[in-house]
Amino acid sequence: MRDAVQRGLWYEELETDVRYLHRPGRTLTEADNVAFTTMTMNTQPLHLDAAWSAGQPFGRPLVNSMLTLATLVGSSVAQLTQGTLVANLGLTDVDFPHPLFPGDTLYSETVVTGKRLSASREGQGVVTFAHTGRNQDGTVVATATRTVLVWRAGAQP
Repeated sequence: MRDAVQRGLWYEELETDVRYLHRPGRTLTEADNVAFTTMTMNTQPLHLDAAWSAGQPFGRPLVNSMLTLATLVGSSVAQLTQGTLVANLGLTDVDFPHPLFPGDTLYSETVVTGKRLSASREGQGVVTFAHTGRNQDGTVVATATRTVLVWRAGAQP
């Protein structure tokens, strides 16, 4: 009997122009939102104060955008980078075109938009991901471009 360990994809396995759908989705609750918001010391009442939020343009609390971003990126890990990631190199082009509300479900997907071998780190490659998050209605609620360093197959120490 051999063991099979869940892992992400090696550099060679990541394909450009493939949309990787990360399932299941994640329903973000009011408790998730309050815990994340207070844990990160974000005192924005738009995430914590339902009465105050009722008088704001959306009429109710919003999910903290940093929680949305963290969940968007985090949902890709098991499928793409678990155990194969060396480091995150950066996030760019982060947008939140539509709010996410407590009780909404975030569905995430990723497209590999570029990849190249690292010029300075043998056995590793630089990969660019375009992450998109949609709510349960299919409305885009978040997008981000993330650049990472990943191991090549057989190169990880």
